[in-house]
Parts: sequence; structure tokens; C-alpha cells
Amino acid sequence: MAGNAGSSSNYKAQEFPEGFAWLNAEKPLSMAGLKGHVVVLDFWTYCCINCMHTLPTLDWLEKKYRGQPVVFIGVHSAKFFNEQQAQNVQEAIGRYEIGHPVVVDQEMKIWRSYGVTAWPTIVIVDPKCNVVYQQAGEGQRDELDDVIGVLLERHRAAGTLAKEPIEIGHPKQAQKRVLSYPGKLAFSPDGRMLAISDSNHNRVLVVDIESGNLVHKVGGTARDLRDGSFEEARFFRPQGLAWAGDRIIYVADTENHALREIDISAKTVRTLAGDGRQGAWISGAQDGKMTQLSSPWDLAYSDGFLFIAMAGLHQIWAYHIESGKIGPFAGSGYENIVDGSFSEAQFAQPSGLSIYGNFLLVADSEVSAVRLLDFSKKTVQTVVGEGLFEFGFKDGPLAWARLQHPLGVHCAGNKIYVADTYNHAVRLIDLDTQQVSTVVGRAAADKAMMMCRIDDPACDTLGLFEPSDVKQKGNTLYIADTNNHLVRMFDLDKMVLKTLAIKE
Repeated sequence: MAGNAGSSSNYKAQEFPEGFAWLNAEKPLSMAGLKGHVVVLDFWTYCCINCMHTLPTLDWLEKKYRGQPVVFIGVHSAKFFNEQQAQNVQEAIGRYEIGHPVVVDQEMKIWRSYGVTAWPTIVIVDPKCNVVYQQAGEGQRDELDDVIGVLLERHRAAGTLAKEPIEIGHPKQAQKRVLSYPGKLAFSPDGRMLAISDSNHNRVLVVDIESGNLVHKVGGTARDLRDGSFEEARFFRPQGLAWAGDRIIYVADTENHALREIDISAKTVRTLAGDGRQGAWISGAQDGKMTQLSSPWDLAYSDGFLFIAMAGLHQIWAYHIESGKIGPFAGSGYENIVDGSFSEAQFAQPSGLSIYGNFLLVADSEVSAVRLLDFSKKTVQTVVGEGLFEFGFKDGPLAWARLQHPLGVHCAGNKIYVADTYNHAVRLIDLDTQQVSTVVGRAAADKAMMMCRIDDPACDTLGLFEPSDVKQKGNTLYIADTNNHLVRMFDLDKMVLKTLAIKE
């Protein structure tokens, strides 16, 4: 969703509207109260991969200028209905461990007042409340660093810089839980073991589903890119998982921009591709150890190949396990919903994968779609979904049904289960009837928000909260209930939802 328009013209910064929700701050901030400070505004929406890529830049700058009169503020201008809720933005702040204040931009009023047109956009305001920098897109670290440094030097010399930074407050501390924002699930070939990407604990867990016992814990809570034993290895918010036999688990180490391999027998982890730095578009297959990746989000294994949802490049990649070669498999790299040949098709932040026979299903999140790759025809077609700004919560015929930013998909013959993330639901696409229905979750008239009445027995059970993945085993759906920090089990016969109790 990034653009490339920028400007460095001077105009007065707009005051923040009254009554907007402020998160990570003890009280609402104002431009008038920030006079004497360099203010960096990050216009973002939490679904957006480009916005996620900007967060490490902001974190680096915040650490460099800590203790100086520089204030970083996130302006959350939502794309999706679900992102308009302050509670959901608060969860995104926790998931991405954002330390600076965030204002929830109701109806995009702040966005419009600054003439912003793309996510993310960075605006810098000088100590006299003049806008001196405005640029859309990721990858601005050096430019931002230069502008901030010059402004501090200039206004310190002019006597217009605050002597010390304003006190803003501190972010909420995360509660201790077994899981923290679990992202993806994968069953062992015999169906006895469930691998879970415990994303914000930066580790992978392997659980015996009958007993709930924790069989393997791979990695530690500290974020890093480190190979070695299960105790020594480190990940950074891993997501996708795929078993190859009963010994190997492949890991999409998302924020390390890497592909990792867990060897259950040897109890070791090694890196197959990526070096911790975000990569750019490439034209063909390369040696994995020499190739940089961009936010790999999910994996699917088949016949010696590992398919990768390369969310940061809007493509599907493939890794050939025997040769170690990796590169684009489908998608031009342009962000959109376009069907056609593998090379011509366009995806928009693909985030979930599932292989069934000769087909690869894709949860294409930013176009709220499910796409299908036909290996025989080498084509991509859309099953459900219409475009970047076509989303909602509608059951019915495929052409009429709507999803909202789905992150997970599981294909079981002619039935496709979808983790419809921003609708807090699991949906079913029935290819026989050409219909979409809701399996877990409830639609409501008000922009798909799930509302409970005090006399509604369905509300006795904790509802899903932005589920990121779903897998079927027998008559049970296993769901990564991400913002509830749980793995849930839904019995398709009894229509009962319960929690998988993990015993550490």
C-alpha cells in the first residue's frame, strides 16, 4: 500500500482533534504542548506490510534519540472496518511491541488534514510546529535520521528547542501467558503432534494434542537470528510452519526475513535462506544462503518443494530443498488482485497457504480473497474476493460473499476453511455448492462487529479474536486464536468451541 509521493514544503502542523482515543499515553497530546520538540508522525494501519516494515526504522530512531526532545507518534488511520476499533489497535500495538503513543484517527480526519494518500506516510514537524518533511513508503531511515539531526542542531543553536523531552507515559506491560499472539499451526504427518508458532515469545512449540503435553520448545523469548540447539536457537516473531516427514519442521521466521529448519531428531535449528535483513524483488531462483527474503508469512510443503507466502513482496516463492535454490514462483510483485499465468498474476500480501493435490490455496489478505494456483495449468484464479477495498462479512454465493483480511486457509477436498481474521470468524467455502458460510463467529449488521446480549447463550463461550490460522483434523478444526493467545478446537459435529490446554 506504499506510495512514493513526498514533499519538504513548510506549512503549519494540524492540531490533533479533541475526543480521539490515545493509546500508550497517559493523556491526549497536542501540537501546542509539543512545541519545542521534533515530532515524527507515522501514518499507518496495522494490516499493512509496508507499515510493519517501517516499525524497525522507528524503533532504531527512537533508541538513537532517546532522552532528546524528539517525540514519535503513530497516527492509526484504518483501512478495514475492524481496524477502526481502539481495542483492536491496542492489540496491534502489543503484537508489534510499539512503545510510542498512538492516536486512533477516527474517520481518517488527521489523515485528510495532512493530505496523506498512502500507508505508511511519515511527517516531521519542527519545534516551531511547521511541517518540514512528508514522504510515503518504507525505507526512509537515512533520510529521517538526517532531518531529525539537522532540526535538533538548528533549533538548539536558535534557542527554540525544549531543554528536555516531554513526559508521555509508558506502554502497557504484557501479561505472562503460555502463548503470546500465536500465528500459525501445522500437524505432523501422523496427526499426533501440533506445531505452534508462538510468535511474540519468538519460539515454536510442539504439543501432543491428546495429552496437551509440551513435547518440544524451540527457541527462547529473546528475539534474534541464531542457529544451534533448541535452547540456543532464536527467532523473531515466526509465523508459518510446515512438516516434511516426522522429523523436519520448516519455519517462516517472519521478522528475521528468513527460512529456518527445525530437526526434531537432532534437536537443532539452522537457517536455509535469509540473513535477517529485508530483501527486494528478484527475477529468478538463487542460492538460498545468498538470498534475502521479505516477511515470509506462511509455508506449504509438497514433493521436495517448500512454497512460501512472501507477504512483503506480494508473491508466492518456492524453495527447492535438495538444491537449496529459492525464488519467485507466482506473482509479478505488483500489489493487486489479478488472475492469469503465474508470471502475470498479482497478489496483495499473501499470508496463508494450503496444498491439496495439484492446487495451492492462498489467503490473500489485503484483497480479502482466497486465490487458487493450478500447478498443471500454471494459472492463478480467484475463488472469493474482489479487490483492495472490497471487503465485509457476507455469506452466500462466491461472487457475492465477502471476507475481511483473511490470514489462514486450509483445504480439505472441496471444502476450504478460512481464518477470516478481521471478522473474528472461521468461514467455509464449499466448492460443490459454490457457497460461503460462517462456521465459527457471528455476523452482525454493524460492520461485522460481534455483539453479545446478556441473555445470549452463545456468548457464554469466548469468541475468536483475530484468528490467524485454521487446520482440520478429523471432525475438529484447530484455530490459532491470536489475540486471545490461545489455540481453540471446534467440534464440527457437536458445534462446540473449546480451548486446547497446553501443559508446560
